[in-house]
Amino acid sequence: MSDPEDEDLEKMLLSTGIRVGTPVKTKYMSPFIVKANPEGLYILDMEKILQRIDAAAAFISRTDLARVAICSAREYGKTPVEKFCELTGALPVLGRFMPGTFTNPLLPNYMEPELVLVTDPQADQQAVVEATRAGLPVIAISNSDNVTSKVDLVIPANNRGRRALATVYWLLAKAVLSKMSLIKAEEQQIDKMVFKGNEYKIDDFETKLVEEVT
Repeated sequence: MSDPEDEDLEKMLLSTGIRVGTPVKTKYMSPFIVKANPEGLYILDMEKILQRIDAAAAFISRTDLARVAICSAREYGKTPVEKFCELTGALPVLGRFMPGTFTNPLLPNYMEPELVLVTDPQADQQAVVEATRAGLPVIAISNSDNVTSKVDLVIPANNRGRRALATVYWLLAKAVLSKMSLIKAEEQQIDKMVFKGNEYKIDDFETKLVEEVT
């Protein structure tokens, strides 16, 4: 990243912990890891994170958004997923994934998505299994320790941190809306996006702790 704007973006993203992995790496995630830090945590490749977010956005933007299911069993994924779905029209699937959601038409919560995005292929394993069984493409935000054998497109990123998850979904929303020509490039800034006259920052996508809410 030699462009000054790219450098500013990278500086902002570094502060969110988006590329900080775990002390464990799998063979699936090795290609996305650049080094281990002094604390023994694997560090993900920032350039590949942004490339994969862009690729995922291209994939999502070509799909009927009303049939894109965004799953998060993780609590820290709740607000990012809700905000992403609010802006794009995708379907949020939050909390415990009910078995049969993608495979049993008799269930009241049954849905037929065309594309599934999961916040963590481990925590959202049931969603991944059912999507695979139904022949649906799966995009997964994946940390250094994730197994991604059933994932079609990996977005390497810290999928445990509150700020990091908010950042991934904020970047993804910005990219999807941009590719669908729903936001104007000249109105966007590195730290915020403007959509339908409203400004959205990473903070707006971040799950707040209980004590922050009260």
